[in-house]
Amino acid sequence: MRVLGIDTATATASVALVEDGRLISEEIRSSMHRRGPGNRGNHAEILLPAIETVLSRAGVSLPAISAFAVSIGPGSFTGLRIGLSTVKGLVYGSEIPVVGIPTLEAIARKVTGWDGLICPLLDARKKEVYTALFRRRTGALERLAEDHVSSAEAIIERVAALDGAEPCLFIGDGIQGYGQLITAALGGRSRVTLGDVYPSTACAVAQLGEARLARQERDPVGAMVPLYLRPSEAELKKRL
Repeated sequence: MRVLGIDTATATASVALVEDGRLISEEIRSSMHRRGPGNRGNHAEILLPAIETVLSRAGVSLPAISAFAVSIGPGSFTGLRIGLSTVKGLVYGSEIPVVGIPTLEAIARKVTGWDGLICPLLDARKKEVYTALFRRRTGALERLAEDHVSSAEAIIERVAALDGAEPCLFIGDGIQGYGQLITAALGGRSRVTLGDVYPSTACAVAQLGEARLARQERDPVGAMVPLYLRPSEAELKKRL
């Protein structure tokens, strides 16, 4: 089975081709140097070329893809819409299955060589983060808390309140704004990383998607929507 994974939840977009659980090819591209609101609005320019690069490098044509897996959020509103609409366009009129994968779960899934708590942390702006909590033991990932948006201080307090002195790996672009706060509060119990030492998030998206497909799970493409966790600025203004 060949699964093409796509992640556009942050300023760094990634595409990965996984075959029977093994990473075949991946491409990671950042839009941080490009113009646009929050430097997150240019995935439309880089996503299709990244897909073409991954497929060309692997020597695989688009019709040879068994399924698509796409991260559905939380994350950048614009980025998530671009990723999902691109996948919908690629599979339109075909029977290729598609699965949506929670972004924070994919970020936790890509971690290797670590046993303990994993706390994905994505910048949600407004002094908040998108976060969840997982535990990884001997390669198995267990979800401890659902995806939510909160202050960094709140998730730090939650980790600190857990019984025992289990180490916690904080991973994601939220580290840029809150890494020092985490280290100061939790000391040696914490480890912080942006995550670039691990394979791409798209690789984990594809692997999680492959596992879902093995359980005969797929999502109705037309009904798939991003997981935002909170209203967009436009929606908030309409309520005023």
